[in-house]
Amino acid sequence: MEESLTIGQQGEAARDFMAGLIREFGLEAELDVRELDEETVEVAATGDNLGLLVGPRGSTLSAVQDLTRTFVQRQSESRTDRILVDVGGYREKRSAALRRFTEGIVADVKESGSERALEPMSAADRKVVHDAVNEVDGVQTRSEGDDPSRYVVIEPAS
Repeated sequence: MEESLTIGQQGEAARDFMAGLIREFGLEAELDVRELDEETVEVAATGDNLGLLVGPRGSTLSAVQDLTRTFVQRQSESRTDRILVDVGGYREKRSAALRRFTEGIVADVKESGSERALEPMSAADRKVVHDAVNEVDGVQTRSEGDDPSRYVVIEPAS
C-alpha cells in the first residue's frame, strides 16, 4: 500500500480499475485520464454500447464511480482526491438536459408565484439545478429530505 498517491497516480489507478471492469463486462472502450484541477481527476470511457455502464438516470455510473473511488482509496494510506468517472459524455449531456428542464420549471415558478418540488435526485444533479437557478433573478432553491430521497424545491425569491 502506498503511503500517499499523487493525483496522477490516483488517475492511473482509477484507469486501471476501469479497464479491468470494462474488460470483465466484455466491452471495449478507450479510457482518458484528465486532471480537472489540483484535487480532481476524471477517467472518461468512450466507445460503442457502453450504456450498460451508465444505467437508468446514471445510477450504474454512480455506482461505478463509487467502486472506482473505493479501489483507489484502498491503494493509499492517506486521503485521496476527488475521482470522477464518465462514460460516453453522459455527465455533460445529463447536465445540459437538467439545465433545460430547470429553465422550464423556473419559468413556471416565476409565472405562477408558487414553489415547485422536483423529484428526488443525486447530489450531483441537485448541484446542477441549484447552479442553474442561482443564475436567474427572482427565484431561489432549497434542498429537502434525506438521501436517497433528497430533492430540490424551486421557489420565488423572498
